Amino acid sequence: MAKALYGHVGMAQDRRLVDEVTRLRATVQALEFEITRLRADNDRLAAAAAEADDLLSLREPALT
Repeated sequence: MAKALYGHVGMAQDRRLVDEVTRLRATVQALEFEITRLRADNDRLAAAAAEADDLLSLREPALT
């Protein structure tokens, strides 16, 4: 086991792998930002739709 650990720790990282991990982390960060932006837009639109529904309910006569 010690030899396996030493071999893993002693090896230099593959530059392509490091570049790919860096690129993937940047992509994840961009997607997380996009999710935050879309959630904020969704909340804003939901509030506007609720307000529009409230205004329509005031305008329409009750069906009783």
